[in-house]
Amino acid sequence: MKKYILLFAGIIALGNHAFSQDTQPAGGRGGAGRAAVGIPATSIAAATQGMKKFDGYFNFYYDDKTGRILLEVDKFDTEFLYFKSLTDGAGKSAERGQASDAIAKFIKVGPKILLVEPNYGYRANTTNADEIKAVENAFAKSVIWGFVPVAIEGDKVLIDLTPFIVRDSQNIGGRLGGTSAGGGGGRGGRGGRGAAAGASTGAYRIDDTRSAVYMPNTKNFPKNTEFEALITLTGAVVGGGGFGGSGGDGIAPDPTAVTVKMHQSFIELPDGNYKPRKFDPRSSFNIFSYIDFSSPLNEPLEKKFTRRHRLAKKDPNAAVSEPVEPIVYYVDRGAPALIKKALIEGGAWWNQAFEAAGYKNAFLVKELPEGADPMDIRYNVVNWVNRSGGNRAFSYGASYIDPRTGEIIKGVVTLGSDRHRQDILIMEGLLQPYEGGKPFDKRLEQVAYARLRQLAAHEIGHTLGFTHNFAASEKDRASVMDYPFPRLSIKADGAIDVSDAYARGIGSWDKRAVMWGYSDFPKGTDENAALDKIMNETIKLGFKYIPDIGGYAHPASHQWDDGADPIAELNKLMKIRRAALDRFSEKAIAKDAPLATLEEVLVPTYLLHRYQVEAVAKSIGGLYFTHAIKNDGQEPTRMVDPAVQWSAFDALMATVSPEALALPDGLISKIPPRPTGYPSSVETFAGYTGPTFDPIAAAESAAAETISSLLNAERAARLIEYHARDSKQPGFIAITNKLLEQTWKAPVLPGYKGELQVLVNNLTLKYLLELAADTRTSESVRGQALLEIDELKDWLTAKLPGIHDEQKANVLFALAEIGEFHENPSKFTPDPALDMPPGAPIGMPDMDFLDDMINY
Repeated sequence: MKKYILLFAGIIALGNHAFSQDTQPAGGRGGAGRAAVGIPATSIAAATQGMKKFDGYFNFYYDDKTGRILLEVDKFDTEFLYFKSLTDGAGKSAERGQASDAIAKFIKVGPKILLVEPNYGYRANTTNADEIKAVENAFAKSVIWGFVPVAIEGDKVLIDLTPFIVRDSQNIGGRLGGTSAGGGGGRGGRGGRGAAAGASTGAYRIDDTRSAVYMPNTKNFPKNTEFEALITLTGAVVGGGGFGGSGGDGIAPDPTAVTVKMHQSFIELPDGNYKPRKFDPRSSFNIFSYIDFSSPLNEPLEKKFTRRHRLAKKDPNAAVSEPVEPIVYYVDRGAPALIKKALIEGGAWWNQAFEAAGYKNAFLVKELPEGADPMDIRYNVVNWVNRSGGNRAFSYGASYIDPRTGEIIKGVVTLGSDRHRQDILIMEGLLQPYEGGKPFDKRLEQVAYARLRQLAAHEIGHTLGFTHNFAASEKDRASVMDYPFPRLSIKADGAIDVSDAYARGIGSWDKRAVMWGYSDFPKGTDENAALDKIMNETIKLGFKYIPDIGGYAHPASHQWDDGADPIAELNKLMKIRRAALDRFSEKAIAKDAPLATLEEVLVPTYLLHRYQVEAVAKSIGGLYFTHAIKNDGQEPTRMVDPAVQWSAFDALMATVSPEALALPDGLISKIPPRPTGYPSSVETFAGYTGPTFDPIAAAESAAAETISSLLNAERAARLIEYHARDSKQPGFIAITNKLLEQTWKAPVLPGYKGELQVLVNNLTLKYLLELAADTRTSESVRGQALLEIDELKDWLTAKLPGIHDEQKANVLFALAEIGEFHENPSKFTPDPALDMPPGAPIGMPDMDFLDDMINY
């Protein structure tokens, strides 16, 4: 689950909604009924006769004969939170859970009622009314809908809200317009590269006849009014192919009709007693910001604050105090009993952090009360969502916020119901637990529940305001906001120990972060000075905070790794992986499972090291850095010691040795082609050999991770820069020369291991050619890559006479590739390497939009 991030961006300026309908009066487009525009009734009761009334924040009425919703507006010029979200997903273009929030209000303009979104991204925080007006007039507002009254009764106006509800409020029609549908396929039917021709869709538009208000999720509460619509978007399909109705890659069974549910909410804003807290980039909190044009010249225009819940002590002077009102999270009643227990236990870890900040019972996790609705704004919720499509379900934590202040109003966690099954799959490969006559191995269950506890704590952490801290594993699991890899070891008897796979409580960084973000100080305290004191203490204690921005550069910032030394951890993990592969057998699958399904369990075992490879690669051309601020004593940047970089290089090259890539022949011979009812999938390896298992292709997908990491364009640019600034740094040429010495220029072994060398050689040339051909890469990188390619060409040409046929074939192929590149470098594109099956250890898919709401 990239990617960190709350999904709901602070202030949403929505002048750019591009809704599929223009603003129009009641009775316009959409909905099951159309009211005639005429003189409004003088009685709401008369206009709503026979309709069902829903009392709440905004009273509304439902006519089950026409499907219309009539809204009673009694709060004009009163701002409220307007929230909209996508209840159902429609592929990567419109992923389930995407949402946005903003301020809105109803105003009267002549005979019309308009729903307006003020522009809170630009303000003047002053008592000068003219200055406030000047800023308001400088930036556009958004009138997102217009209504003609159905009835007017005193200060109350009844409007037909149906067209507003039944519309493409998420504007996914335009995004789906570029979607390509279809495509199984690839080489040999095993999902290799290449795709079958599919259908590309034109623009999608809402079809009123197949859309309606969805009443099961249209509800009213004292502080929030909730609407949902079932929306069908239709579009012409160009070309052949199709989506396939069962588990295909398409967005819908019928690509001409995409049906989803979209949700919209009107929510009462909180009172004005919340005090915003300053933002500190070292704190791990998400930022909330806006432009304040009334700022004096000695202050920046952009005001930055911290997103967090409201929390205060009953007695701010006490070292430990109960809160005025605790933060309470409620776990879905529909979660299975043991899973629910694990989620409550893991979520409750956060109370340890609040205790460290001086609170008693300030953070509570309970089961959702019977009859309570998770959409009710009064409940922070942990939803357990059942999905089809196998193990790879995602989870995320998001929040409703007050766009005026950044106060978190409601936390919403969504947990995919099959996440823990991916952990069981990992453990099956490592433990080989299915021995004849033995009961289900409890270690699988224990690891799965341990991961669920950590997962609950992680996603709740996002809803408390926290981003990822991917440097936490360096300090002994210092944060649940890291992505954890299971901690593994080998016992004296050679068995793999998973007893300490996941953490059992909140991290030490998390305690420091809560202290900074949620401490309540005695009256008269200089809050900013008190916060700086906490932060300075945190730095002195040796804590590091590096979020997603650590990317592919910071040697200590990794997703899915463990331990303080990434190089030592990779070497250790390779030994564990080898031990697991050497004893891998039919004991990895349950009784009566087809032997072909050994492959599903083999995938996470064979690729056990994939994320540690990424972690180690960051040391080569890497840069240690901190989010230092002026005079805080932190070292802003530091290059990696050259000796460490060469150690990292050696560890990486060990992962592509024939010994590391080879599978035991006895294991290969046990994996037959897929039987009926058990097709290959995204969870199995791609291949070139048709229906048979292809061990060399499996090795290609693993080796490609290492070689592409070494020859990453940004890494190459840093290697060149750092070597220019410090001649002791390795530099790109030195790294590449050593890479070529250990691949193309190494003696070729016979047989299976020799073929594994051939594929590593080809990958090395492939990524070198990509560097030289990619115009987005720096010219220095392209030039040095070209030099390495030409020198390799000369070496291969000299080597060609006298070598045996298998090696000659590899050399001739390389020379042909180099020749094709030289003919037209700007148009040269080598065939891509086979992709690894998707692999975040807990089953997180690659989803662009989630990267910082989610988290995983």
